[in-house]
Amino acid sequence: MKYVIGVDLGTSAVKVLLVDETGQVVAQASAAYPLAQPQPGYSEQNPEDWVTGTTTALRQLLADSGVAPAAISGLSYSGQMHGLVLLDQAGAVLRPAILWNDTRTTKQSAEITAKLGERFIAITRNRPLEGFTLPKLLWVKENEPELFAQAAHFLLPKDYVRYRMTGQLAMELSDAAGTVMLDEANQTWSQEVLDAFGLPAWLCPPLITATTNVGSLTPAYAETVGLTGATAVFGGGADNACGAIGAGILRADSAMVSIGTSGVVLTYEPTANVDYHGQLHLFNHAVPNAYYSMGVTLAAGYSLSWLKQTFGPSDDFTAFVASAAQSSIGAHGLLFTPYLVGERTPYADAKIRGSFIGVDSKQTRADFVRAVLEGIVFSFRDILAIYQANGRDFKQLVSIGGGAKSPLWLQIQADILNKPIVRLASEQGPGMGAAMLAAVGSGWFADLQACADSFIAPQTVYQPQPANVARYAQLYQLYRQVYAATQPITAGLLDFQ
Repeated sequence: MKYVIGVDLGTSAVKVLLVDETGQVVAQASAAYPLAQPQPGYSEQNPEDWVTGTTTALRQLLADSGVAPAAISGLSYSGQMHGLVLLDQAGAVLRPAILWNDTRTTKQSAEITAKLGERFIAITRNRPLEGFTLPKLLWVKENEPELFAQAAHFLLPKDYVRYRMTGQLAMELSDAAGTVMLDEANQTWSQEVLDAFGLPAWLCPPLITATTNVGSLTPAYAETVGLTGATAVFGGGADNACGAIGAGILRADSAMVSIGTSGVVLTYEPTANVDYHGQLHLFNHAVPNAYYSMGVTLAAGYSLSWLKQTFGPSDDFTAFVASAAQSSIGAHGLLFTPYLVGERTPYADAKIRGSFIGVDSKQTRADFVRAVLEGIVFSFRDILAIYQANGRDFKQLVSIGGGAKSPLWLQIQADILNKPIVRLASEQGPGMGAAMLAAVGSGWFADLQACADSFIAPQTVYQPQPANVARYAQLYQLYRQVYAATQPITAGLLDFQ
């Protein structure tokens, strides 16, 4: 039996999977790392923590599995998107990484729009939102000019970890698309965008594809983790691209909902010849010569994690989520909007903040848990409405991430979205997608569809319940009114943080 490893570099932790030739996860390990928020709207991490965490998790994986290192054919990655890692000429990190959920760059995002306008969307296929990498580069250039002058390269999180493991400097295409510095249709760095903002082309690393074999681990790193030089290392993909692959979203009639720190509704796009007018993101896929579109809720699982950390820090997470069953549809009159760190879809608004509406003295903690679960899914319904307005519809949705671990939450998804929700037999999301990239790169399968046919199978389908669908449709109309009513208030309250 041969094996591959999928490394899933998330926002709060790295998770590594050991997968055999049949698609079975035979071992897994993880390591957490801290998130720094030095000011309101700031979100940073030390890239060294990613490397340390990955190293720790890989060593644990090999120790737990007992698999001979020589049996491991390949290794690939999934990574949190958009995070800016600046390196000097020697490859040393110049400052903490600025992450995808950092919203300090409103000024720079506005400047990009003012300078290039619709031309920017035509080139990059996306609006220049705060979370993307280009505004972060411009923020450093403007606010830390002495440090920026030392920069020789920039990388994204998983590409930096791969660089540290292999010594090869490169950026993978599906992740590079999220920098909004890429000419997506031509799959090259956009010289027009770089010139418009005075950025030298040499800052941008060479582009590779998700299944590009970049070589092997450095001898020193291989010895540290216990692998051999025979294990091939592949480019990997952006976390959402890998999540789509791991969920089998490889055709235009399929879509997924993913609840991690952020939340995503995503579908496969066979070409770049679609135009959502910047309302949805369009990125190059980790699937060769394909694309995917998606809408994003910035604080999906993060909203639930915040609630638990604040009101039930010592509780078991599964039990905390399950307590929502003690409430009922509509959480006894309580609505939640998940805008804790601003929002991306459908509101490109870094200043909006979350809210509970309808707080009543009779409500219990279970109602607040239920309201958060429902509010996150209402935000997905906002995204689904954009697809529907553009003529896209889906017979069913595959659910991955934290939302796929709770039968109650899966049923809530089915009822609010009014779609059958599929739970997979082995739900490993982006980590499985990364392992599949390694499997295809290693020659186990001709392509990712053949790999998906072998590795991925549905387990349960949650059907929408008509009575519940009707009640949630009424609640959704109320939810839709909250943003406009609270936006000016929450924007003003930021002055008091």
